[in-house]
Amino acid sequence: MKTSKLIKSAVFTMAIFTAISGFSQEKMTKEQTVMVGGAAMYPSKNIVENAVNSKDHTTLVAAVKAAELVDVLVSEGPFTVFAPTNDAFAKLPDGTVETLLKPENKKTLQTVLTYHVVSGKLSAKSILKQIKKGNGKAEIKTVSGGVIMAWLKGEDVYISDENGNSAKVTIADVNQSNGVIHVIDTVLLPKS
Repeated sequence: MKTSKLIKSAVFTMAIFTAISGFSQEKMTKEQTVMVGGAAMYPSKNIVENAVNSKDHTTLVAAVKAAELVDVLVSEGPFTVFAPTNDAFAKLPDGTVETLLKPENKKTLQTVLTYHVVSGKLSAKSILKQIKKGNGKAEIKTVSGGVIMAWLKGEDVYISDENGNSAKVTIADVNQSNGVIHVIDTVLLPKS
């Protein structure tokens, strides 16, 4: 009799655990994810929690860690991040990334990275509205204090830095719990 109750209790506990696990999994699979760097980006996760899973953003993640900006990007925000890929960093002159990652260059690295961050959540739709309102260009102030310019080339959105370099938005509207990421193919550099 006691064995029967024990088995029933164990089966009941397993059923509850399975139901809870299934609910959690179901929630994750029902989220509207975007694939970036071979990984699903979940809107319920913050910018850093998602970025660390993207194989295309390992250089950016290393830079964010070296610049000690992780705490900022896991905070409530919201933030808009124009996230350069590894290939974007590879376009920089030889040795640039290595030099920026050195501890003595932390302030410069912070400036470069925060030049890719905007306070508030700017969806692709809102950026397009700003471009239309600005007669083809939208001036956007970054957290670093610099300005970037959004514009259209055909149907593609581009972001230009203050030096005239342009980055194409390759993946837009990667929603995060604390903002949004737009993947770009070139590193933006603030005015020197």
